[in-house]
Amino acid sequence: MDEPGFGRERVVHSDTFSRSPRNVTVHFVNILVRYRPHGRTAKEISASVEAGVRGGQLAPGDHLPPVRELASELGLSPTTVAAAYGELRRRGITTGTGRAGTRIRGAPPVSSRVYLSAPAGTRDLITGGPDPDLLPLLPARPAARSARMYAEAPVSPRLHRLAAARLRDDGIDAANLTVTGGALDGIERTLATWLAPAERVIVEDPGHAVTFDLLAAMGYTVVPVPVDDLGIRPAELAGALARGAGALIVTPRAQAATGAAWDAGRAAEIAGLLRRYPAVGIIEDDHAGPVAGVPAFSACQRAGRWVILRSVSKSLGPDLRLAVLAGDEATVTRVAGRQALGTGWVSYQLQETVAQMWADPAVGQVLSTAAQVYAARRDALQAALREHGVTATGRSGFACWVPVPDEDGVASALAGAGWAVAPGQRFRIAAAPGVRISFARLDAADAVPFAAEFARTLRHRASRLD
Repeated sequence: MDEPGFGRERVVHSDTFSRSPRNVTVHFVNILVRYRPHGRTAKEISASVEAGVRGGQLAPGDHLPPVRELASELGLSPTTVAAAYGELRRRGITTGTGRAGTRIRGAPPVSSRVYLSAPAGTRDLITGGPDPDLLPLLPARPAARSARMYAEAPVSPRLHRLAAARLRDDGIDAANLTVTGGALDGIERTLATWLAPAERVIVEDPGHAVTFDLLAAMGYTVVPVPVDDLGIRPAELAGALARGAGALIVTPRAQAATGAAWDAGRAAEIAGLLRRYPAVGIIEDDHAGPVAGVPAFSACQRAGRWVILRSVSKSLGPDLRLAVLAGDEATVTRVAGRQALGTGWVSYQLQETVAQMWADPAVGQVLSTAAQVYAARRDALQAALREHGVTATGRSGFACWVPVPDEDGVASALAGAGWAVAPGQRFRIAAAPGVRISFARLDAADAVPFAAEFARTLRHRASRLD
């Protein structure tokens, strides 16, 4: 039998939305797609698949033909096609092997579109960012001198002083600091100093989708470990560490998919496990920082290789592409040294803007208020869902997770009713299906009608399966 989408025309249902004053209507458009990889060498076949992805003929989730089938069609050795598929996997464009087949990843690194967006005419409960109305106003211009010249320190003195103080207040060693262009930039630079291609990296599952994509693009082997409301689960983490890994990426609070957050006990358990594996590097991605809604805990105490990233994107604004990176001396020195050979440094004007905002008591009050509002919105959503017998995870941050058997069906039905939530497939590897609800912009009053529609959708889906 032919693989879906190959050897025959594939019918794709593309959702479009039209808005009326009181509702949203879903229309389905049939699009006929036919695309076959081609070429005479492994590089040519790989390039043809990439061109198909780039041009839209191949979409996320589409399967490539089996190796032997394509080799026979092209008159090539199966070894040549297998090499092409291997190259595509190493570059993060495809995933899967064996009986499951090779398919296009959810966000292959040949496009700048790596984040989900809500369809027109729906309420956006997909976007995982902050509420723009809760962000502090940016200063007109940095108050301090911001014209950095060559050969100066990579971190502006004022930002260094303020960042170090904030880290020390949370019990984190601030002896070694640098600045990167956001948390993902810091993760990429850190892993590049620690690991060789194909090494194993432990991640949370469900977790941060773009981190998964980054690891695939860098050629690492991802090892998923389940999470609960307190974060990555120690028993399963112990098993993954025992099987071998080069690094571990964890989120201490405001976990991107589930809203999980460590408490002191969970942080201590993770730290105890890591002390038995000193060669494993740990990255703590504390991306929400002061608006996470819970205190900061760390498992990096006495770790051999470690990094803590504090991004300002969720608290001060996504366009401020800056994260403070603290870590062991060797890692921080290597990250800063490699950065000096490429981009050089993060703009002093950007650093001074962040420092000026951190030093402003009024900004601190805005962040405190934002954290309280996000917590209230989370509590209202979870309470409204509980009224209908639906349990949503989450103790912090902007998102919660609801297990459902048919994530695509639930998301589609909710979109038809005017609510856009994210199907869980984008955020999970081996975890059970679910949907992610980003409540950062969901007022408490709107939680009640949303929860009622969510429960109605679940009942409807369940009755269809009976």
